[in-house]
Amino acid sequence: MKKSEILTQLNELFKEVLDNESIVLSGKTSMDTLDDWDSLTHVQLILSIEKKFNICFTSVEIQECRNVSLLIKVIASKH
Repeated sequence: MKKSEILTQLNELFKEVLDNESIVLSGKTSMDTLDDWDSLTHVQLILSIEKKFNICFTSVEIQECRNVSLLIKVIASKH
């Protein structure tokens, strides 16, 4: 799966989970730059990503994947 495809699918998931249609993700998007992405929504996003991509994150990956670039990297490595 190409990184651009992963980004597109992540963008749709973020819009859905965060209930914000104006979200436009980039590799630089992180918990620090996206106001709606907090610790609670992080868990919701991780669960949605696992379901969408049929993968499982380790506890370390869940803690470390606090930006879109790392999310893409982990998802790509599991496909």
